[in-house]
Amino acid sequence: MGKRSMPDSDAAAGPHRPVLLDEVVAALGPLVGCTVVDGTFGAGGYSRALLEAGASVIGIDRDPTVAPHVEALTADFPQRFSFVAGTFSELDQLAQPFGAIDAVVLDIGVSSMQLDQAERGFSFMRDGPLDMRMSRSGPSAADLVNELEQDDLANLLYAFGEERKSRRIAQFIVAARNEAPIATTLELARIIEKAIGRKPGDAHPATRSFQALRIAVNGEFDQLVEGLFAAERLLSEGGRLAVVSFHSLEDRIVKRFFDPDKGGPTASRHLPQMAAEARRWHPVAKAVKSGEAELAQNPRARSAVLRSAIRTSEAARPVRLDGLSVPQVGGAA
Repeated sequence: MGKRSMPDSDAAAGPHRPVLLDEVVAALGPLVGCTVVDGTFGAGGYSRALLEAGASVIGIDRDPTVAPHVEALTADFPQRFSFVAGTFSELDQLAQPFGAIDAVVLDIGVSSMQLDQAERGFSFMRDGPLDMRMSRSGPSAADLVNELEQDDLANLLYAFGEERKSRRIAQFIVAARNEAPIATTLELARIIEKAIGRKPGDAHPATRSFQALRIAVNGEFDQLVEGLFAAERLLSEGGRLAVVSFHSLEDRIVKRFFDPDKGGPTASRHLPQMAAEARRWHPVAKAVKSGEAELAQNPRARSAVLRSAIRTSEAARPVRLDGLSVPQVGGAA
């Protein structure tokens, strides 16, 4: 996955500035002499800041369009920056040849760099092919929109986008595609707006549906869970993990990963008490959000949440979904 970062920049002029940058650097510090995995390299904003703070950095990304940013950092920090093409769900394997790792940072979601490229098909504000594939491979959003059964499409929009009007949207999409395949972002956005309307001052009616399709196309929840457990396997005692997420579904997964007790049922005093699960992460820092100054510069930061924690000596857990509240495609509203 790429990073959400500040727009209006390019590799030659310097990388985009990602959200909560200072807070992420502080959460992973001190950094002099440390080796950090930037599992969602994107435009390289976090990597550059970590390098400037004295760390060595291993960048990971599956998006081939990050190449100019990789070249820029390689030129500026040839001894301390490395890059590996791949997904952060495999970060422990990808980082293994580099030796001991002190910290990991993950910035979950689509980047401004990707949103601003109409041809990538992520944004309902720009006309482009209905694509949304971060890796440029596999089924696209157009494939899902044009091929899923109506109920399956509605269920997807509800589970991954929390779209309460998912059934009506799916009904309108199917009616439109029966006339001709839906091929572009603005075409889909207009269909959704026609389905549920738009009130002045509200977010664009396609916001949740586009989020759901992007998550499905890129397997983002699976990637997130796998990446979190990969970081747990990779880091030894004292290792630091910082995760920036951009909507409540992601943040809830991260929160419950760090502190499994947050996701468990309330114990009854009438039942035998179960021993608390051994803590793999402690202490867990309080959630951090963007301040007014950052929001004034970058409105896209309004939903960003940073969670960070320190690895304990307890053995890593096997990958599991229990207690993480990972959305599943089920009944739609």
